[in-house]
Amino acid sequence: MLAKRIIPCLDVTYRNGKAMVVKGVEFLNLRDAGDPVELAKRYDSEGADELVFLDITASPEGRKTMVEIVERTAEHVFIPFTVGGGIRSVEDINAILSAGADKVSINTSAVKDPQFVRKASQIFGSQCIVVAIDCKRNFDLSKGKNILELEDGRKAWYEVYIYGGRQATGIDALWWAKKVEELGAGEILLTSMDRDGTRDGYDIPITRAMSEEVSIPIIASGGAGKLEHFYEGFVEGKADACLAAGIFHYKEITIAQVKEFLNARGVKVRWK
Repeated sequence: MLAKRIIPCLDVTYRNGKAMVVKGVEFLNLRDAGDPVELAKRYDSEGADELVFLDITASPEGRKTMVEIVERTAEHVFIPFTVGGGIRSVEDINAILSAGADKVSINTSAVKDPQFVRKASQIFGSQCIVVAIDCKRNFDLSKGKNILELEDGRKAWYEVYIYGGRQATGIDALWWAKKVEELGAGEILLTSMDRDGTRDGYDIPITRAMSEEVSIPIIASGGAGKLEHFYEGFVEGKADACLAAGIFHYKEITIAQVKEFLNARGVKVRWK
């Protein structure tokens, strides 16, 4: 069995001419969590398996990703490093990879032009093309392709959102996951908007369903609040990696604690 990965996430935006890491709840009410370069350095030294850097306002603001911040971060990070936000073209991908990233994450541009996923994977290789899927529960069952039973017995389907969670698409998340796999994506970053920043645990129904639907790795994101949540994400959700932000940024839980907890319970993790 492949070792499970623990991945801190840096949600980055610009405020007053300065790049900063922010954290919110359900994609709203963002608050300052620190400097992206300093946090990246800390996570590299603390034993993170990978790092995800998302420029969360690039797409809604119609601008390109902060390449200069990517370059500065890459100078201090020696683990796989994924960058997303505002990536719309092959030239954008080339610029991000040239700045030091190992992988790129695309969301809005993939939904608007699915063939962009195929083109990118053919040029750069599937191994460095991550498709991010931001999704939210929709209880209007007449509009969904794949209806899932939730923890409380209710039923819903999961709708894909773009532009940093600002725009619903009407696209079923499970259908979209299968489609991007066919188009050549090498990995999926799955974020449950319902769980984002809530500390209530990963969204197990969609994580498990998507992990079973596709053969490429699934990174679970949204909801990590305690050690048990990581175990649930891997064992019940069948995720290949678990991503977290706030609990790491504010030093509520360390990466080492997560790995020790998982290791003691028989989940294979990587050690530096």
